[in-house]
Amino acid sequence: MTEYPLRDSKADKLFTHSGRPLSEVTAAAIAAGEVTGDDLRAHADTLRQQAQIARQGGYPQLAANLQRAAELTDVPNEELLKIYELLRPERASYDELVRLADYLEETYDAAENAAFIKDAAAVYRERNLLRR
Repeated sequence: MTEYPLRDSKADKLFTHSGRPLSEVTAAAIAAGEVTGDDLRAHADTLRQQAQIARQGGYPQLAANLQRAAELTDVPNEELLKIYELLRPERASYDELVRLADYLEETYDAAENAAFIKDAAAVYRERNLLRR
């Protein structure tokens, strides 16, 4: 766990979603209006590195969450909000959730998220939480 926190141990190898080096995202740059919204979003590689550290530290659930987050970095916010809404109980049918999972895997190569959503669909079906 000597790599954690990454900003201290690998600052020169961390980038924002826009590709800007994380070291350039400073209070001064923000105050000067030089930082965009994409400069404040995490890069998938950074999240994957954090997932690896969590896995090595014995936190498999956190590692899985960070890995799924890494897969979603290229999904537009509007789509993420729709996904969130569909995953709420009684908002989607089983087939809709399976189609959503397939869409994420095919469009964004988000296999971990697809598996997670398919698992959720099965649990929702067992617990009668699908849209009626």
